[in-house]
Amino acid sequence: MRLWSLHPSALDRQGLVALWREGLLAQKVLLGQTVGYRFHPQLHRFQASENPVAAIGAYLWDVVEEAKTRGYNFDSSKIATPKQLVSIRVTRGQLDFEREHLLKKLRIRDPARFRDLSTAEIAPHPIMRVVAGDVESWERVILE
Repeated sequence: MRLWSLHPSALDRQGLVALWREGLLAQKVLLGQTVGYRFHPQLHRFQASENPVAAIGAYLWDVVEEAKTRGYNFDSSKIATPKQLVSIRVTRGQLDFEREHLLKKLRIRDPARFRDLSTAEIAPHPIMRVVAGDVESWERVILE
């Protein structure tokens, strides 16, 4: 399960589609509709929020918006909640860790995007609130 803390606009086509699928899987887990993945480290940040289902819903709405920007048609009726304002904490260290991980993938899959992003700051996902700090041990696992 890969739920990036980075803005969905940084992802290539393959990454955006995978994010959508994995986000929907995370939503099923948080709704109690699957027995697998219930303890996956990536779910910690959503489970720790005031309303985990609303948090993953807000996350997914921003993925849908990015898909629309690119001319893709992700089925937003699959999102369990209406769009809401949600804020989830992410450390600067986690964003840096994910940026480097993404660049490794893009170097192979999308060299043009790699060149564009290799010298640019990548914004966080719109629901992420950046705080100072290193990568937390459970966060390092999430993109492996």
